[in-house]
Amino acid sequence: MRLRNIPRANDVISAHAAVINAPEKQKGNWNEAFGNKHPIHIEIGMGKGQFLTKMAEAHPEINYVGIERYSSVLLRAVERYDALVAGAGEMRGKADATEDSSGTRVVEVSGAAKSLDNIRLICMDAACLADVFAKGEVEKIYLNFSDPWPKAKHAKRRLVSKEFLTVFSKVLASGGTVEFKTDNVGLFDFSLQQAKEAGWEVLAVTRDLHHDEVMSRGNVMTEYEEKFSMMGNPIHKGIFEIGTR
Repeated sequence: MRLRNIPRANDVISAHAAVINAPEKQKGNWNEAFGNKHPIHIEIGMGKGQFLTKMAEAHPEINYVGIERYSSVLLRAVERYDALVAGAGEMRGKADATEDSSGTRVVEVSGAAKSLDNIRLICMDAACLADVFAKGEVEKIYLNFSDPWPKAKHAKRRLVSKEFLTVFSKVLASGGTVEFKTDNVGLFDFSLQQAKEAGWEVLAVTRDLHHDEVMSRGNVMTEYEEKFSMMGNPIHKGIFEIGTR
């Protein structure tokens, strides 16, 4: 599918506070970009950002980096980010106030109203990941409904290919994991094969995530996941641990 070019995308993205425009300069120093030493999780191919923002809201103790190759797509994620932050500001103003036992006024702010300071965004090709993150700097990588690249000659472009797993191994910490979700049976089978050939350990597998009592706990759905689920498509998920070779 051909992506529609949005002329203003580059200007909006380059001026946005959450976007890292020269990510290679952060290599080995991502704690400075976030102002803390929390673990870093990244989503490659973040689309409009629903998964990333919901994860960031739910887990303020983790830093999230969203990576998207196309500026026109990243623009939509930036717009979603801004809408959520603006909504958080409005909710703070309307937050309920109570008094504790000492008479001190306490303002309660819901999780959805918290800031998204633990999100950074990058427009880049995932093949260059090792130019942006140092070895061991990333704890977890999320791949959600990645492009299946169905033609055999394009197999190396699939984010679950051995080639990309090798790239991921250059930035993941020891024991780091990749979590992969898709509704594409062929791509999922391919991922299991590639993980095995690359020497990675397959920690968990489900062929029907939403009916898997264990693996569905804490699941955050992407836009595509919601769409495909409504169509009756079972969602497949695999968790792979970085190999030693």
